[in-house]
Amino acid sequence: MTRTDQKVGYLPKGKVKEPPGHTKDDWSADAAEEAFTLLEGRWKMMIVFHLFDKGVMRFSELERAIPLASQKMLIQQLRFLQTNGVVHRTVYPEVPPKVEYKLTELGLDLRPALQALVRWSETRREVSAAK
Repeated sequence: MTRTDQKVGYLPKGKVKEPPGHTKDDWSADAAEEAFTLLEGRWKMMIVFHLFDKGVMRFSELERAIPLASQKMLIQQLRFLQTNGVVHRTVYPEVPPKVEYKLTELGLDLRPALQALVRWSETRREVSAAK
């Protein structure tokens, strides 16, 4: 995965330090940084969420499902996810062109992590409401 930094014109080197007592059996800080970079941004996780729910979606369906994302931003996020092996894009040679998106096996592997994150968010919301 490559990421350019427009402000400084070079690829930032992530030198995340491992926490005290951490072992490589737990996880790698470099791998965590890569995962966070891959999924950072406002719309990538929402795209993945909707593709989990529907399986295969046309671009127009994703636009309707995520109405606050501009068309340009949605295209950029989908291209990034496609380039990094999370989303597969299929173009059908029709007029007008039909484009569908679905999660790759690598993308589908995100399901347990996303489910855990959603459960955590629901618990946090319940705890906050109880206060």
